[in-house]
Amino acid sequence: MRRMMRPRRWSGNDGGADVAFAAGAPSPLGMVSRTGTCIVVGASSGIGLALARRLAIAGRKVALVARRERELAAMAAQIDDALGRPAAVAYVHDVAAADDAEPLFARIEQELGPVDELHFVAGVMPDVALDEFDLAKDRLQVQVNLLGCIAWGNAAARRFLQRKAGCIVGVSSVAQDRGRVGRPVYNASKAGMDTYLEALRNRLWRHGVRVTTIRPGFVETPMTAGLQLKGAISADQAAAKILRARDAEKAIAYVPWKWRPIMFVIRSLPSFLFRRLSI
Repeated sequence: MRRMMRPRRWSGNDGGADVAFAAGAPSPLGMVSRTGTCIVVGASSGIGLALARRLAIAGRKVALVARRERELAAMAAQIDDALGRPAAVAYVHDVAAADDAEPLFARIEQELGPVDELHFVAGVMPDVALDEFDLAKDRLQVQVNLLGCIAWGNAAARRFLQRKAGCIVGVSSVAQDRGRVGRPVYNASKAGMDTYLEALRNRLWRHGVRVTTIRPGFVETPMTAGLQLKGAISADQAAAKILRARDAEKAIAYVPWKWRPIMFVIRSLPSFLFRRLSI
């Protein structure tokens, strides 16, 4: 039997304010009441982990899906111990293995109950030199960032369409707006993800299923460590804004909002000028 613990505060390493973990406490975000299981793909660190914590605070059962078994199990145990009740379950999965998404989705529902919310946050962004054209790196980014999103999105959409309810949140990037010289395939994979989510939203909205695309700007995560991103927000701050966008039923949300006008200007630049700029 799990030893019951008093609710305590968890002080995270994502750079945000402390988040109060209290069993049965109302969400600090004023979330809409939901009862189904949540899946967070890419939950072992960064934004995905912050989302999993906040969903657990709100009283949800959360399936944490990621490749790194040790880190994932530790984070799930930490969430449970902080809450004093079982809330998080770790499921080891390599997102690049897209064919495994459907059977794992079915297993999660069998073990935790019907899923009504999917958050796809997984992503890879390897270093790429300006004179480097590495197909192995390119393939991995497409497999994880794009095909992984499609595999999990399809698995969720199939079920949510039948139930006439559910929510899909996909974390894309402001990088999808233009083809930059630095990481061509990262940009392309996020653009593909963004377009897929739009098409999914257009298919499902009339059936009561919501699809929200999140385009984060600079966020402090393990993937962005060492990039010296001026004005970056913490992963927990990003998670809070993502859940607010979900509750507001946004189609597309820039996180933080300031990136919307910034990217409008960048998208408006003609190609002959954009290719001369290092942005």
